[in-house]
Amino acid sequence: MIAIVDYGLGNVASVKKALDFLGISSELTKDRNEISSADGVILPGVGAFPYAMKRLESDGMVDFLRKTAKKKPFLGICLGMQLLFDRGYEIEETDGLGLISGEVRKIPDMGLKIPHMGWNSLVFSGSCSLLNGVSEGDYVYYVHSYRAELKYRENLAAYSEYGTCIAGVVQNGNVFGTQFHPEKSGDVGLRILKNFGEMCR
Repeated sequence: MIAIVDYGLGNVASVKKALDFLGISSELTKDRNEISSADGVILPGVGAFPYAMKRLESDGMVDFLRKTAKKKPFLGICLGMQLLFDRGYEIEETDGLGLISGEVRKIPDMGLKIPHMGWNSLVFSGSCSLLNGVSEGDYVYYVHSYRAELKYRENLAAYSEYGTCIAGVVQNGNVFGTQFHPEKSGDVGLRILKNFGEMCR
């Protein structure tokens, strides 16, 4: 079973619907016992970085999720991916979960529309089991105004070009993140979620 952390922000229902379609058992929950007993964890999210961290802190989840991510496959989606990093600079400087080294900053103005919204192709920059069966050049769906700036290149598995490099898939050990929404990315996104489900067996 995969625990989808339900902390009041984001796309939890659409993530669960995608997992249900794939026949992968999951639960929307913020119950620590359920998350601890799960085979894997997904941290979704839509909204602002500091507000999301405050919600996790108010639920007493920050240290718990840091420890949990060391024990089992852990996937952050969109804002959930951004929360994996050391800190973010949306509205105010805010510490993140610190599971991947780097910072989250606003996408630089390159004359393109912000938020970055729509389909973009993936460029591979490293090996990652989350991308098994996915081809370089496949398209995925993004909706965001901030991007992750990684400290270490080896944590970047795939990116998209949007006037600048947009980290699309990141990894540090068993911790993974996708800036795009796999649950809204058609067959490619379903393949990625299926891969994560296979890791959790």
